[in-house]
Parts: sequence; C-alpha cells; structure tokens
Amino acid sequence: MNAPVPASKRAVQEVSAETQDFVTMFIDSHLFGIPVLTVQDVLGTQKITRIPLAPREVAGSLNLRGRIVTAIDVRLRLGLPRRPDTVKGMSVVVEQSGELYSLMVDSVGEVLSLPAAAFERNPPTVDPLWRDFSAGIYRLQTQLLVVLDVPRLLDFTRTDVN
Repeated sequence: MNAPVPASKRAVQEVSAETQDFVTMFIDSHLFGIPVLTVQDVLGTQKITRIPLAPREVAGSLNLRGRIVTAIDVRLRLGLPRRPDTVKGMSVVVEQSGELYSLMVDSVGEVLSLPAAAFERNPPTVDPLWRDFSAGIYRLQTQLLVVLDVPRLLDFTRTDVN
C-alpha cells in the first residue's frame, strides 16, 4: 500500500508538472528556447573545422572533450542572414540519436520556467520555415519565445524544407 504524499511534496510535484523549463537563446534579436533537459553544455566561441560538401547550415565540426561535435549554424537553418563578424556567438550543445550537435547562436540567455498552460501552437503568422522547426510559442510580456523542435531542426534528411 502506498503512503500518502505530504502536502508540501505534492505542491512541488504539481508545480513541476505544470511548468516547462527552457534555455533561451537569441538569434538575430529573436528569442528562441529549447527544453532545458536537452541541453548538454553551453560553450563560448569555438574553433570549427569546415566539412567539405556539407549542407550550408553545417558550419563544420569541433572537438569537445575528445568527442566530435557537428556545428549547426542555426541562423542559416532558419533562413536568416549570416552572423555579423562583430557578434562572437555561442553554442548550445545537444544530443540527438547518440550524436552531439553544437547549435550556433548569437547569445544564450537565462533558463525560463513557463507555465505549460501558456504554451500555444504556432500561429499562422509565424514564418513557414520557422513553423517547420518550431514546436510552438510562448507570448511573454515584451516578446515572443519560439520553442525550437530540436529533432526537426537537426533532421537534414527531410526534403520539404529549405
């Protein structure tokens, strides 16, 4: 027989089930987020080695503690212009199907805990390419947070995008 859960622990469980945590990042002044549990690491500027014949969104590869990581230029993946040389950039490392990927972004923000009930599906006004890579949005006080669908963002086998 299960013992009853104390009220204080029930409250913690309810809060965690009702919120979602996102690592936020900025790309060309737009706010994006990915679920915090998908993030392996956050890196500053890294030395990237080009990969011949790779898609243009694949910036190259880097070495992270002995592991080869594929660097993805998220700006190009989202159809945005290349990052200006004045912006150093950062990387958010994620794992997908056993492989590590470095999502190159302009900067990384904070971790936001947002109520699950405030999550919305993509409105029709979101750019069609972004809609394809987005799980949905959150309307924050001053801007929109676009939640990136990491598996779709990293799926280069699909022919219906770009």
